Amino acid sequence: MKAVPLVVTQAALAGAWLLLVAASTVASAAPFTLFESGQVRPLALSPSGRFLYAVNTPDNRLEIFQIKPSGLVPLASIPVGLEPVAVAARSEEEVWVVNHLSDSVSIVRLDDRNTRGAVVRTLLVGDEPRDIVFAGPGKSRAFITAAHRGQNVPFDPQFTTPGIGRADVWVFDANRTGSALGGDPLTILTLFGDTPRALAVTPDGSRVYAAVFHSGNRSSVIHESLVPNGGEAVGGVPGPNVNFQGLRGPEVSVLVKFDGTNWRDVLNRTWTDKVRFSLPDKDVFVIDATANPPTQLAGPSGFYSGVGTILFNMAVNPVSGKVYVSNTEARNDLRFEGPGAFAGSSLRGHLHESRITVLGSSGVAPRHLNKHINYGVCCAALPNAENDKSLAQPLGMVVTANGATLYVAAFGSSKLGVYSTAALEADTFVPGTANQIPLSGGGPTGMVLDETNGRMYVLTRFDNAISVVNTSTKQEVAHVPMFNPEPPSVVAGRPFLYDARKSSSHGDSSCASCHIFGDFDSLAWDLGNPDAAVVNNPNPIVPVLPEFGTDPTFGQDPGFHPLKGPLLTQSLRGMANHGPMHWRGDRTGGNDAPNAQPNGGALDEAAAFKQFNPAFMDLLGRSAQLTPAEMQQFSDFVLQITYPPNPVRNLDNSLTPQQQAGSDFFFNTTSFFHGPCGSCHQLDPTANPQEGAFAGFFGTNGSSSFDAEPLFPKVPHLRNMYQRVGMFGAGFSFGLQPADPFLGDQIRGFGFNSDGAIPTLFRFNSGFDLIPDNPAGIPNTPEGHAAKTNMELYMLAFESNLAPIVGQQVTLSDASPAGALSRLQLLMARAQVGECDLVAKGQLASRPVGFLYLRNGKFKPDHAALPPLSEAALRQLVSVTRGALTYTCVPPGSGQRIGIDRNLNGVLDGDEP
Repeated sequence: MKAVPLVVTQAALAGAWLLLVAASTVASAAPFTLFESGQVRPLALSPSGRFLYAVNTPDNRLEIFQIKPSGLVPLASIPVGLEPVAVAARSEEEVWVVNHLSDSVSIVRLDDRNTRGAVVRTLLVGDEPRDIVFAGPGKSRAFITAAHRGQNVPFDPQFTTPGIGRADVWVFDANRTGSALGGDPLTILTLFGDTPRALAVTPDGSRVYAAVFHSGNRSSVIHESLVPNGGEAVGGVPGPNVNFQGLRGPEVSVLVKFDGTNWRDVLNRTWTDKVRFSLPDKDVFVIDATANPPTQLAGPSGFYSGVGTILFNMAVNPVSGKVYVSNTEARNDLRFEGPGAFAGSSLRGHLHESRITVLGSSGVAPRHLNKHINYGVCCAALPNAENDKSLAQPLGMVVTANGATLYVAAFGSSKLGVYSTAALEADTFVPGTANQIPLSGGGPTGMVLDETNGRMYVLTRFDNAISVVNTSTKQEVAHVPMFNPEPPSVVAGRPFLYDARKSSSHGDSSCASCHIFGDFDSLAWDLGNPDAAVVNNPNPIVPVLPEFGTDPTFGQDPGFHPLKGPLLTQSLRGMANHGPMHWRGDRTGGNDAPNAQPNGGALDEAAAFKQFNPAFMDLLGRSAQLTPAEMQQFSDFVLQITYPPNPVRNLDNSLTPQQQAGSDFFFNTTSFFHGPCGSCHQLDPTANPQEGAFAGFFGTNGSSSFDAEPLFPKVPHLRNMYQRVGMFGAGFSFGLQPADPFLGDQIRGFGFNSDGAIPTLFRFNSGFDLIPDNPAGIPNTPEGHAAKTNMELYMLAFESNLAPIVGQQVTLSDASPAGALSRLQLLMARAQVGECDLVAKGQLASRPVGFLYLRNGKFKPDHAALPPLSEAALRQLVSVTRGALTYTCVPPGSGQRIGIDRNLNGVLDGDEP
């Protein structure tokens, strides 16, 4: 790095930063931003087994513990990127950390005692990286999973191109990461699946396994226009088509499942001629890690199918080489919540099955972990013996060195399951509490096995701590908390999302069974309830204009019918300030007792979320609803979960020319009877400003739509359209856009709209064809095609609560790559306009330091007695002290806490004892 001349001498400057002056300052309150990222590989042992490394996800740090006979001794806490979810130790002095929100990998260099260290290099990868392993020759290659998108990728993600894999594995030479800003990968493998999550490696490092996260189960949906209106008897929607009152439900689509040859519905009727794509269901991929560059094995040996619907983690048996995949299998091809009296059946108490699937030379063998459950009997009171034996949402696994025993972290049961691998593979195991280890902290996500000391170390996410387990006695012997910046409302409310022991009678299901880590499962479910009555819709409705005529019944919703057909699982992110919930807005407080709020409480999100309480009985099969106090805690937690920054939008928050043209059309061109799209899909980031960064409207204002959809839906937000890409091929015409020809293999069975039946946003935009004089309407004109294409590109880059720069990083050191300074200037520029707080963390003169950018060109240090420094002076300090600083854009309002006052006690970090 080129030195910058300063007025002070280098010696004086360096000397000043070695002073430790005790002082106090007033800390400003800073919000905690809840992203609820799912941990993948939260713990690692050093090669010598002397040290334990743990990701502190909410605090954005790597925690280091010394392993002693007496227990775990904290040694160091190293700031890394935002939302670290995986860690791997390459040597005693080098640890790699995967930062889910920062789209980065932090390479941490430690001293020989592991008491000090800092990030010395930041690698930039695709969106939302999740896991890391070392494999290949000498295990010198780093393999990292990431989504096939993001501002740091060196390729076009081809969002609008059919048949594109969207599961990436980045491979770096760990000895030579490259001179480019974000590193030079040896290769980026693109696998034919949706976003990947877990990795596993054979003991010799020759093979790497990569698992698709939302791998699906070959289910999809037939658009309502292709379904005859008349019910089951004439080939329509499978019955019942009325509720117990005899009131007919709306026209809806039909769920189907691909059997490898035909698409079939719940009645085993074929709909193959209506579907213009196929789902190969490639779940787990096999990579030759020794090839130059690494590559997926060719042919059928390069992947496994039928592994599960949601794939969480993997482990390899070091003796047999068999691979174990923890997963859940969704039963969304079946229907209905409630008691099932009128329809004769329902999904109540049996939505998913928690499994470990065994992969080997003989193929794929799923093993249901809860085969003791009698699903024919529902809703026994808690606690009960059946519930006690259940294991829900299996995540991390580890196998003993002799290959005989497998441990699995049951996240939703707060236990470890212990299995004989032989019994698991033969499916002869008997579920029971004798082979389970309860954990006091709750929510175990992953573990490492210390066979030398007869211990297991398990990270418990509910309380952000580490449990120490004696593997001989199968008992927890210690519980070590990590620093946790989460507010009490988050810690208290989190178990209500995940804890299947308290959520369901059988003990195997929770809200998180579908809302995976507070998000969604990429599936559609038909969760109507034929045993329920039609209820009033009190929500505000977008006004009907005169263009629709004078029919007094038009735009008048008949109410919420309990039959609603297939609907996509919606995310629990970003629900604050967005009105009633569900696609129809049928979870609304507007039907509660009258209150003085505007619209009678219909736009009260807390009241709306409490309307989900009946689902604990009608869907999860609990014997009773949560108490009002428990539901309040759940609401307080859920309404804090926010969306990550949009990974499609430019880091400087600008739009490409096509995106800008799409935005202009969206907000300025009358494209529908009601005016521009933006007249209903409102964008107002400043709405309700007292809620800070989590306020605003991002595609809706909470009102219901007046459009022609039979379900009379709520106007939806548009923040996560990029997550829905991957289904191509429509068997129906839309507007003037004809049906597609057969488009072959695709990676997703669900696309856009409430039921996921519309493959692309371009086809959704073809609805403009039906509006007279619409400038986007005629599909055969270049103008019409361009307008719909530009709109599609803009909607994929739609604004979100946080600017794209949030989470982005750069590390400066003597070995900084080219472009590091220009990237830092970008971070400063975005912080200057308030899109983020900018912090710098690292080491100077072997001491940990922190800085907060003051938006006046200077950085405030974490020592109260020391003056702010300019960027140039700070850079000079890095050079003089041979240090390293990593700059990170963090959510607005959190810079004080993350940068210079970790515990917000008013004493800056550098002045703490």
